[in-house]
Parts: sequence; C-alpha cells; structure tokens
Amino acid sequence: MGRVTLKTIAEHVGVSRMTVSNAFSRPDQLSEDLRARILSAADELGYAGPDPAARALARGRTGVIGMVLTNSPRDAFTDDVAVGFVRAVAGSLADAGYSLVLLHSSGESGVVPARDIAMDGAIVYSCAPAMSAYTALRERRLPIVNVEGSPLPGVPDISIDNAAGAYQAARHLVELGHSRIAVVVDALDADNRPSSEISLETASTTIAARMDGWMRALDEAGIVPTLVGTPALDIDAVLRERVDRMLDDPPTAVLAFSDLAALEVMERARDRGIRVPEQLSVVGFDDNPLAARVSPPLTTVRQDIDAKGEAAVKALLALLREEDAESPPPLPTALVVRSSTAPPS
Repeated sequence: MGRVTLKTIAEHVGVSRMTVSNAFSRPDQLSEDLRARILSAADELGYAGPDPAARALARGRTGVIGMVLTNSPRDAFTDDVAVGFVRAVAGSLADAGYSLVLLHSSGESGVVPARDIAMDGAIVYSCAPAMSAYTALRERRLPIVNVEGSPLPGVPDISIDNAAGAYQAARHLVELGHSRIAVVVDALDADNRPSSEISLETASTTIAARMDGWMRALDEAGIVPTLVGTPALDIDAVLRERVDRMLDDPPTAVLAFSDLAALEVMERARDRGIRVPEQLSVVGFDDNPLAARVSPPLTTVRQDIDAKGEAAVKALLALLREEDAESPPPLPTALVVRSSTAPPS
C-alpha cells in the first residue's frame, strides 16, 4: 500500500475527508461511534495522524513554546536550579496543552533554532539581550517572557527579589560578628580587590541586584568587602584560581553568588585544611537541593523555583491570548540558616 492519507481513510470508511480530519482535530463534531470507526480504520491502515506542520498551519498555532537558556542544555543541566525551573515550566505548559522545546543560541549548518524552529512564543531564561537567540526571537515578533535577565521595554519580566535576599545573607554574617568578608561573583572581573575599586558596569542584572543587597548591609556595618569574580557567566578556571588566592589569606566569611559557587569555596577551603564554619563561614544563594545535603549543610537564600516557572508560563499564556501582561512584582526570597555559618573564631 502507498502512503496513507486522510482521503485513504475517508474512502475506506465511506465518509468525507473533512469528517476524518475532524476525528483527529475536532472530535466534538462527531458521534463517539463514528469517531471510533474512523480511528479504528486509521489504526488498521497504519495512519499515524495528520501532518503536524499542516495542522499547525491550519490552526495558526504550533502548540510549542521555546526556551532559551544562558548555556547549552548540557551545561545548564549541571545546575539543579535550572533543571527545576525547566521542570516547572514544562509542567505548567503541559497543563495548558503546550509542549516545550529547548533552544540553544546557535546551531550547525546555519541552523539557528530561535530563528528556524516553529513555535508560538518563547521564555528567555537568564540571558543577555545581545544574545543571537534573543535577537532572532525579537525579529520574529514572537511573544516573549524574560526571566532573570536584563529587562526590555514591552517584554514581561519574571524575577526574584535578589536584593532583599542578598541583604538578609550579608546581614546574617554581620550579626554573627564577621567583618572580614569576601564576595564571590560571576560576570564581574574582580581579582581579590576591595569593592570600592570595582565597577559594576559589566555585572549582569542578577549580580547587580545581589551586589546591591550585599553592599547595603555591609555599608551599614562599615565593612568594605573583597570582591572575587570572573568575567564568565559561571564557575570557570579564572574564578577557581582567584578563590585559591583569596584562601591564601582567607577572610572569616564568604558570600557566594550561587550555591554551586559556595560549594566550590567550601571544597577548596577543605583541601587547605580550613574548617567550615569554625574558620570560614560560607553563604550561598538559590537553595539548590545540594545545599541541604552537603556537610556542613549550607546556609543560603531560598528562591521558589516552581513559582518562578509558573509565573513565566502565566505571563506567556496571557500574551498568547493577546492580553496585556505586565511584569509581576519580584518573587520573595528567604534566608535559610544552616550549619555553614557561625561567629568568627
């Protein structure tokens, strides 16, 4: 038998091609008995269903939402926070009848997923506006929701209260009695220099907000922290080398831009025989699932990943309904005190 089409099934059952089409795409238009006969014939003839591209063209919708990640999916999924966000988005989209496709910023053979893949809209997760994928989505005039990235006019922004969470973290160290404090950050070129000597012009939106919270608490206490950073967007060889230099003459406490960075500091301190928290208190950010499982358990700032994913999907669905979708207030954060912090010895 040649290729099985809607017409093949229609002739087999003795109905119109439109009736067969309705059996797949508009089942409420048919009686249960007739639809069962059509689906049985389709199964018998080996018909998998209408062509997805043709169905999308007819409906004007693909049923697919894209997500652009800062890093490649391979790198992004080393972070349980990113994994949790993708899981929350995928679940909320599934509830609304949409599927999720992950988009990297460029591809081989001239393929740029953000430019070439059919989709109804996109969620951009923690990306800079200059990224090629972001630019491609804007040029396609697709509905976009921005999550933890640099705000853009007309694009709903989903964020957490980074500044408030960072303030609580720094205040916690101050109240414990620490005055020699280092701040470990990404997206900032800082090699063990006083914060007063470092410009924040190149800092990402997220890091700038966290720096605002950390510095407000430390300024109130008259403390000028040491900044240890890397121009990269994550932990790299540059940051590891600079953290090692910091530990040559260690502070009594460290504020890290993420839990993974905090765990990196703790591991390198342990390799040098520096005890946490007896000799070095460490505070992370995010409340990664690892934070409660390491030894000692990590003091950190919790963000609600599920709420962030659900808020992103809610805003995007509003745009798809052609409704105004304003940026909601930043989602709350909360300090979680565990055993990686203590008064200085």
